[in-house]
Amino acid sequence: MAFESLRQRYEAAGQAHLFQFWPELSENERTQLQAQLEALDIERVNRIYKNAVSSEKEAAEHAGKDIIEPLPEDAADSVIGDTEKEKEWRRIGLKAIANGEVGVLLMAGGQGTRLGSSAPKGCYDIGLPSHKCLFQYQAERIARLQVIAAQDEGKPADSVVIPWYVMTSGPTRPETEAFFKKNSYFGLDSANVIFFEQGTLPCLTTDGKVLLETPSRVAVAPDGNGGLYAALRQPISPSDKSRTVLSDLAHRKIRYVHGYCVDNCLVRVADPVFLGYCIHKQADCAAKVVPKAYATESVGVVARRGDKFSVVEYSEISREQAERRDPKSGELAFRAGNIANHFYTTDFLNEVESFEEGLAFHIARKKIAHVDLESGKLVKPTKPNGMKFEMFVFDVFPFTKRFAVLEVARNEEFSPLKNAPGTGSDDPDTSRRDLLAQQQRFLERAGAKIAEGAEIEISPLVSYAGEGLESLKGKIFTRSGMVESVEELDALV
Repeated sequence: MAFESLRQRYEAAGQAHLFQFWPELSENERTQLQAQLEALDIERVNRIYKNAVSSEKEAAEHAGKDIIEPLPEDAADSVIGDTEKEKEWRRIGLKAIANGEVGVLLMAGGQGTRLGSSAPKGCYDIGLPSHKCLFQYQAERIARLQVIAAQDEGKPADSVVIPWYVMTSGPTRPETEAFFKKNSYFGLDSANVIFFEQGTLPCLTTDGKVLLETPSRVAVAPDGNGGLYAALRQPISPSDKSRTVLSDLAHRKIRYVHGYCVDNCLVRVADPVFLGYCIHKQADCAAKVVPKAYATESVGVVARRGDKFSVVEYSEISREQAERRDPKSGELAFRAGNIANHFYTTDFLNEVESFEEGLAFHIARKKIAHVDLESGKLVKPTKPNGMKFEMFVFDVFPFTKRFAVLEVARNEEFSPLKNAPGTGSDDPDTSRRDLLAQQQRFLERAGAKIAEGAEIEISPLVSYAGEGLESLKGKIFTRSGMVESVEELDALV
């Protein structure tokens, strides 16, 4: 775009101050700033600001007035204690996987800063005997599931593919791609591991003016995990503008997608039970949830706000509501703890663009370093001075036509990694403990016994969810160790 028309466009948008330092910039700096401003949809930024401020004001006015109700019976089900339903849903899910109809979306843009690591969070080693990182565990679950689905449907072992779409952030993408390449994609075919990038939005002042990080660069921040939906429409690579995640899903004829966050060591990637349940329910979007640990646990719950499905934050539910019980089951009425684990049809993912204008971004007021327009000096504020905007991945729930919720056991499927080592809650030690405890349950369900103090790590390539261990019945394991095949377990007897 010609410079003058670009300037005029920003003047019309009320953001001409971004050219304040133009006369003083070098040619290289001018090129960088112009490229950034051309790529930015400034009119959209203004709309986002206006909608977010208006929505925040409206939410404040309606605080406590919305009618919040538990999930209706016909929209939710549970696998806890119901093996027959689980078997049926698993069969449906495995068939869809074997038919090449399932893809996986991984939200992996975060860094391990809170964990004391500057690497992408998926590279983190939680301290298992194998020292496998989160990315490797999830890759090996995909590899194992491809084999299971092929066997289940009588297909050749290498004929089933579950493509893995890995969403990074701008800063983490080079390191994430290099890490996968260095580790040979953890045994997966590199053609089926597709990296793409989470979007960013400019940081604004409280009156909606875009902040400059330097005289030649706009201050930006990630647009939240809900930026996933817009990112699906962006080119996967700068060298190929025509290929997006959505176009790749269409090319592969993927009908169903599982989406999840990288930091859950127990996540069942492309879980055939969850997929089968959603396909059976003909859902266009769905959430996997875990029962709240106790009534006042500080966790958002999937519920109904008015006539729409939504994630309701714990602060929006009164103590009376939190302690309310279902008259039939005696369980907590508001118990569907949100774990950012979702199902979508590809048709639904394609529809998001049509209602995206109705999704208001959430405002996070932050201390944002910026260049003072008068002096040109860097300002590092001591209190919040601006706004970052983010969308949450569950913000699409109210727009679904056929929504469903599946409850699963927390100890089997949810152990998030959020906090620094030694915290005692949602940290590397609890992740390690929960994963090894699950694998001990796998062995015990197969009829084996484990001596007190023995810790056995079973590779996901051996067992995805406890299957394939039937030959261990009656064996007593007395030694600790990690195994990459069933046969290796004999050395731990």
